[in-house]
Amino acid sequence: MKTADFDFFLPDGFIAERPAEKRDSSRLLVLSRNGDMEHRNFSDLPAYLRAGDMLVMNNSRVFPARLTGYKPTGGKIDFLLVEKVSGISWRVLAKDNYTGHLTIADNFMVQMTGDMTITFANEQEMHRIIREHGQMPLPPYIRRKADETDKERYQTVYAEREGSIAAPTAGLHFTEELLSALTARSILIRMVTLHVGVGTFKPIKTEHILDHSMDTEHFEIESSLIHEIEETRQRGNRVISVGTTTTRTLEGYLSGKRSIHSLNGTIKGSTDIFIHEGFRFRAADALITNFHLPRSTPLILAAAFSGRKNLLKAYGEAISRGYRFFSYGDAMLVL
Repeated sequence: MKTADFDFFLPDGFIAERPAEKRDSSRLLVLSRNGDMEHRNFSDLPAYLRAGDMLVMNNSRVFPARLTGYKPTGGKIDFLLVEKVSGISWRVLAKDNYTGHLTIADNFMVQMTGDMTITFANEQEMHRIIREHGQMPLPPYIRRKADETDKERYQTVYAEREGSIAAPTAGLHFTEELLSALTARSILIRMVTLHVGVGTFKPIKTEHILDHSMDTEHFEIESSLIHEIEETRQRGNRVISVGTTTTRTLEGYLSGKRSIHSLNGTIKGSTDIFIHEGFRFRAADALITNFHLPRSTPLILAAAFSGRKNLLKAYGEAISRGYRFFSYGDAMLVL
């Protein structure tokens, strides 16, 4: 399989710069794995679920990981906190390779080294800087700066466990009212945690997709959920995975592509699973997902679930009908 097989042309103006006015007013393209398609709104989701089905969601919370520092000369460096390497040090992404002090606002200073590490003065100051001066890490294809509205909207309504540098975007369409309506219909709602890191968005630079390596990401699952998934499927109901990160968590665990340890009923682990065509899904019977970047690993995962030709045909249909793409865009339900 070549990376070029997962390319498509997206005309100008299709990338959503801002979310829909109301979360569940986003459009929903319903794709059956036989190729049939329907065009609905996300608020119509309950019509496609049955009592006893289970929705599994990623409750990771995005933190304001984007910061700006100033060199003693006045030069500006924007950087993104991507992985904590100690109590007060982070690996960062930045365009400039710089070693020296950076001033954040008027009162705070951090140390940056050429290995792309930022070190704060102490843990208390680190938390204060991130809380008071950090910006939400909107993806680079959104051509505006993050503002106060993004602190709410680039976050699912059920976000709980802080640690992601990007939102699990399939969940952005859910409202409290929609979740309540699903629960009232006896649809089970369960959570996992996978903190989204740079691995999810690492570009594929290889000609063949099998030569691409995923970065490791960390997850947590309640051990009881594994039994519930088995019971749900045994009684003829479906497990609906909300997003590619949830899917990687469940499938990484169940396929053995992970390292884990258990403590007090919680499974903690990490996975570098790369899901592509030919993969046998062990948990997900249906998938809720957004429209993804060309040549990206989330796109390849969605293609593994729906079939590449089906998915790319659906993308073409979505473009012809003016769907909004990527993180703040519309959604798909693959059945």
